Amino acid sequence: MGCGGEGTGVVPFVALLLLQRRPVAGRALLVTGSSCPGHGLCRSNVQEQTRRQVALLNATAQDLFSLYLKCQGEPFSSEADKLCNPSGVVFPPFRVNRTSERKEVMVAMYQLFAFLNASLGNITRDQEELNPTAKELLDRLHNTTKTTRGLISNLTCLLCKNYNIFQVDVSYGESSKGKGTFRKKQQGCQVLRKYVQVIAQAARVLLPHLSPP
Repeated sequence: MGCGGEGTGVVPFVALLLLQRRPVAGRALLVTGSSCPGHGLCRSNVQEQTRRQVALLNATAQDLFSLYLKCQGEPFSSEADKLCNPSGVVFPPFRVNRTSERKEVMVAMYQLFAFLNASLGNITRDQEELNPTAKELLDRLHNTTKTTRGLISNLTCLLCKNYNIFQVDVSYGESSKGKGTFRKKQQGCQVLRKYVQVIAQAARVLLPHLSPP
């Protein structure tokens, strides 16, 4: 696995929501208008598609993190434990578990992936500037973002269809804009390490709620 070469395939998605890359909290409009538009928002296989998207993100998170470290060079590739400690990264609180109500789980998932989508946007923008020839890394970042946006679309559908929820409070994390090269690289590796941890937890919690009866 290197910083160049061919990337992975593009995951198709329907982007119902494009979140801004900004370090603020707010209320995200899942759909336009003042209420859910009905079941026409959903694909027939939305639950299965959501399950597969979460499983895919979980299966590829560690490889993305490892490739990111390799492409940053020293000292990141040899001192990841020290430099990429994610204790300072404020992800949305994830207080649900496998026994939580399904509605709580879906809202928590939406908040998590809204944050992640914005964070991936920041990281991708920085890497396009700092490592423009790292084709494999950039492809993986773009594809992870596309999968995340597709997942947000499906969560939007499920929240509207099942619970008539069309607004969710979200936070977008800390922007790297204006920071130096080292800090941009460090913030990216901290976010991606935390992502590896959180996506594994999310998969454990969400997948049982989406399994076929």
